Amino acid sequence: MIALAARLRPSPARLALVLAGVVVAVWAPSLAAPFQFDDWSVIVGDPRVASLAAWWDAMPATRPLVKLLYALGHEAGGAPIVYRGVNVAWHALNAALVFVLMRRLARRMRIADADGALRIGAFTALVFALHPVQTESVTYVSGGSQAMATGFALLSLLAFTGVIDAQGRAARQAGFALAAALAFAAAIAVRESAIATPLACLLWWRAEGGGRGRGPIVAVGAMSVVAAGAAVAAWLTTAYPYLWATSFGVRSWAANLLAQGDAVAWLMGQLVRWDRLNADPALVADTSLSVLNVARAGLLVALIVAAAWQWNARRAVAFGVLWFFLWLAPTHSLVPRLDLANERHLYLALVGPAWLLAVVLARWRTQGLVLAAVLAVSLAFATALRNRVYANEVVFWQDVVAKSPRNARASNNLGMALAAACQPLAAARAFDDAARLAPDDPRPRINAELLARGELPGVPASCAGSAGAGADGTGGAGRAR
Repeated sequence: MIALAARLRPSPARLALVLAGVVVAVWAPSLAAPFQFDDWSVIVGDPRVASLAAWWDAMPATRPLVKLLYALGHEAGGAPIVYRGVNVAWHALNAALVFVLMRRLARRMRIADADGALRIGAFTALVFALHPVQTESVTYVSGGSQAMATGFALLSLLAFTGVIDAQGRAARQAGFALAAALAFAAAIAVRESAIATPLACLLWWRAEGGGRGRGPIVAVGAMSVVAAGAAVAAWLTTAYPYLWATSFGVRSWAANLLAQGDAVAWLMGQLVRWDRLNADPALVADTSLSVLNVARAGLLVALIVAAAWQWNARRAVAFGVLWFFLWLAPTHSLVPRLDLANERHLYLALVGPAWLLAVVLARWRTQGLVLAAVLAVSLAFATALRNRVYANEVVFWQDVVAKSPRNARASNNLGMALAAACQPLAAARAFDDAARLAPDDPRPRINAELLARGELPGVPASCAGSAGAGADGTGGAGRAR
C-alpha cells in the first residue's frame, strides 16, 4: 500500500505541468475574443509597434519589452489570438512558478511536512491561476503586460532562491545573482511596478529564516543598481519626466494616499465579490479628511503594522499580508494615477491571500482537499463566465456600464461599440448618457452628431445613414480613455 501510494502521489514537476495545463484549458475558449479598450490605441493603432523596424526606430521608449512583444505580434499577423495566446502562456508559466516557490517556502518555514508543502504550493497556485480577477491580466490583451512582468519577477525570485541555497559557493552565488538581476531588468522593462522585486526578495529571505551569509544582500544590491541605472536611463531618454509631471498634476502624494485607502479597499473586495468585476470602474478619488477616509486608511496601515509586529509569532500569516501590500505599493501608494484602481494590479499581489488560504486548507487534510477541489471548480467556472464578457465590444461595455452607471467614458465607448454593430438608436442613447454624465467632454456630443448625420468614418456600407464606428476604433471623436 505504501509503495502504491508513493506511485500515485504526483511529483512536483508533473504537478507544475498539470497546473499549466489547467490554465490553458480554462482560458482556451477566450482566445478568439476581439481587441478591447486600450488594445486599439496601444497595439492596433500605435505606429511605433506596427513592425520590428518601427519598434527599433522608436527606441528608447517606455516599456520597451512589452512594445517589442506588440511589434512581434504584428509581424505574426496582428490577430488578437496571437497576443492572447502569449498572455495565456505567461499565465501558465506563472502558475507553475508560484507552485514551485510556495511549496519551497512552506518547507523552509517548516509549517508542513513534504506532502503538506506540496498541497500548500498547489492550493496557492490554483487560486492564483483560476481566480476570475486575473482575466484582466490574461484575457484583456493590453493587461497581459502584467502577466509578462510577473513572469520575469518570479524568475528573478527563483534565481534569488538559488543565491540563498548557494551559501559558501561564491561562483555559484554570483551566477544566480546575475540571473536574478537580468530577470529583474526584464521585468521593469515590461512594467515599472516590478520595481518591488528586490523588496520581495528580501521579504522572501526573511520568511525562509534569513541567515548570516552576504550572498542575498549582494544579490539585492545588484538588483538595486539595475533599478537605479534603469531609472536614470529612462529619465534621460524617454517620456518618463513628462509622465511623472502629469501624474502629480492629477493629485498630490498626500491626497493620493487618502484616495488609495478607498482604492485598496475596493481591490480587496474584488477578491471575494466576483459578481462585480469591472474592467473600467472609474473610481472617484475621495481626498477629503472624512472620518470614513481616515478610518479606512488607518485600518490598512494597522494591518500592515500588525503583520510586521507579529512576524516572529505568525510568520506565515505575516508573509501573506506583507506580500499582498508590497506588490500593491508601486501603483497604490505615493504616485498618483489617473485611474485610481484596476483589477490587473491584483495579479501578483493575489499570491498573498492565496497563500493564506492554502495554509489553512492544508492543515485540514482530507476536508481541505475537498474544499480546495470545490473552490478550484468554482473559480474556474467564474473565470469562464467572466471571459464571456470579452466576447465582443458591445457585451464588454454593457457590463461596465451596468456596474458603473456614472462612468461617462464607458457610456461613450458603449455608443461607439453599438454604432459599429449597426445599432444607431441604442448608440445615440449611449452617447446622450455620456454627454449627460460628462457635460464638459465634447466627444460624446461629437460622436452623436456624426452618428445622426451618418458621417462616422469607417462605417460599413450597410450602416450608411445610421452611422457606426470603424472596426479599428477610429473615426469621430473616438473611444474615450
